[in-house]
Amino acid sequence: MLSYQVQPTSTIVNVAVAVIHYQQQYLLGFRNKTQHQGNRYEFVGGKIEADETARAALIREVSEETGINIKDNVAVKLGRLHHDYGDKHVCLQVYQVALTDAQFAKHQYESHGLEGQPLVWADKNKLLAGDYPLPAANQTILAWLQLPTHLVITYPLAHFSDQSNATAAWLAYQQQHLPQDAWVYIRIKASTVNEQSQEIMLIKQLMDLRPDINGVLPNHHISQMLTTDNQDVHQAYIQNHPHIKAGHLTHTELMQWFSDLKKQPKPNQKDTKCLSIDQPLIISCHDIDSIYAANQLAAIRLKNQQPPVIGMLLSPVLATQSHPDDVPLGWEAWSALAQLADMPVISLGGLSPIMSQQASHYGATSIAGIREFLKD
Repeated sequence: MLSYQVQPTSTIVNVAVAVIHYQQQYLLGFRNKTQHQGNRYEFVGGKIEADETARAALIREVSEETGINIKDNVAVKLGRLHHDYGDKHVCLQVYQVALTDAQFAKHQYESHGLEGQPLVWADKNKLLAGDYPLPAANQTILAWLQLPTHLVITYPLAHFSDQSNATAAWLAYQQQHLPQDAWVYIRIKASTVNEQSQEIMLIKQLMDLRPDINGVLPNHHISQMLTTDNQDVHQAYIQNHPHIKAGHLTHTELMQWFSDLKKQPKPNQKDTKCLSIDQPLIISCHDIDSIYAANQLAAIRLKNQQPPVIGMLLSPVLATQSHPDDVPLGWEAWSALAQLADMPVISLGGLSPIMSQQASHYGATSIAGIREFLKD
């Protein structure tokens, strides 16, 4: 299999990073000005020794730096990041660790770690707003942390085909049943030319009617909006709308991009034809090949300083009503595939919100769905 991973120019230092949090409070250390990337805050972690797994290094480093024992805590892999500082190339293996009530109560007032470094509990909103400067390699982690625990997917337009006005019925239904402040993958899946021409209008109408929701837009619509006669108007709408969070790339679009990439003489160049250059991406994957392609895309976007791939929708976990012929992966096989991803993995397929804890146990950072995620 051909590889287009960004190759380091220096020796790789493998680092285990623990994104430790209790509810909306995140634990940060502060790097001394004499250290590499000094005078910045950092997540807890350190070098993975030659004889260690990332998980073992995580437990050891957190214990050595803070005295917190996370041996029995669930550590959910957020992803892997390569960053070349010039003098040092690091590969960060990043895990999110939620503390228990007892752990937080024991450690919340400790102002310094066991190695003398200052410690602080940062409010998530302030952390994401940049109030705590982090090393450059950590910026993608902040983008990952924006993902919600639940992602709602809209019914496609065909679900309302028995209505006299399907588009009006679709819009009314979403307006009424989408949960407050939800992240929503606005998936319309128009089947006719007439419907396709109305999709962008429908997306805008829904975002205007429900200004509380955070939209994940189909990537082909973002591309279409940026190649029409009203390109400047659409681009301003996308870039200035505070609640458009990402573009979504389907499995088919991803594999077409990857096929085209392998034909290019310089595969690491930006692809301005079909991808949302100025928006983060969420990608749909179903198997090893698509996960591999998604990892390549994430690495290229990071190298080109483009908004990152912030999540992977990996499906189907269980059997679904919408795709009854698709063979479900089951949790064990799903989990094995999720470990291959270099970005947060969102579980999808036959799930409900009450399964979030189970999904987290198998390595999901978030959980997604349609019917069970809509309010009555």
